[in-house]
Amino acid sequence: MSLVIEQILNGIQLGVALFLLAAGLTLIFGIMGVINLAHGSLYMTGAFAMAWATSKTGSFWLGVPYGLAAAAIAGILVELLVVRRLYARDHLEQVLATYGLILFFNQMATIIFGRQPLLLAPPDALSGFVTILPGIQYPVYRFAIIVAGLVVALGLYLLIARTRIGMLVRAGATHREMVRALGVDIRLLYTFVFGLGALLAGFAGVMAGPLYGVTAGMGEQILILTFVVVVIGGVGSIRGAFYGALLVGIVDTMLRAFMPGLLRTFMAGQEADALGGGIGSMGVYFLMALVLALKPKGLFPAHG
Repeated sequence: MSLVIEQILNGIQLGVALFLLAAGLTLIFGIMGVINLAHGSLYMTGAFAMAWATSKTGSFWLGVPYGLAAAAIAGILVELLVVRRLYARDHLEQVLATYGLILFFNQMATIIFGRQPLLLAPPDALSGFVTILPGIQYPVYRFAIIVAGLVVALGLYLLIARTRIGMLVRAGATHREMVRALGVDIRLLYTFVFGLGALLAGFAGVMAGPLYGVTAGMGEQILILTFVVVVIGGVGSIRGAFYGALLVGIVDTMLRAFMPGLLRTFMAGQEADALGGGIGSMGVYFLMALVLALKPKGLFPAHG
């Protein structure tokens, strides 16, 4: 039972990270109509900037704002210099241009930091374990990620649902021309949304650094799952991104953790491990196919 609870929490922790990425990605596509394959590179930028600042200052807490600022600035520059020229282009050209950005970011990271992963330790305040239930302990850092992610999710909801900027963002997702006709500087709105998405991606990268290490190309590994979340939740929907991310995180973690053991009950060990690993890797894609078969626009289509 303790292992099940631990894996559920691991799934929630993965889901929170996926939400931070998916929220920005779904806003960018829902409002701007841009397929941004380089979104994972902004996640990587935040992680590298945080790792660099932590190594220079000796403090994890001082490294965090560096990571957030670097990701946000990189996102704004990408929007101003590249993405702004892609709004009127078709999706194929957007994919090719943003794929080129992936190669650029990865090579720059390799040139500056090398190919070896940068390993970080969680700060002392977040090291050790916390007792979730009697006899069940969970790493403090992973639990802190869950809490921080949920706080950010609440803040993002309040921003989108309860502020004037959020109203413009929601309107821009569905009535772009009307927003422009009302005198809103749509280009400034686009830059804000892209910068916000980059900031969220950078925050996910900052949190992931001590867990997985920081290495060039780390953004592409999680970007695929992020697109799955966006499709399952519904394009342009913050609520869909949240529930879709938790669903994907828990399903992916549980299948990878328990499918090999389940198959060992009626198969040989090596065969069960190989098949279980394959099913675990494909599980979220089966889930996506099932959701699309039942709800082609995702679980919560529309405006978030």
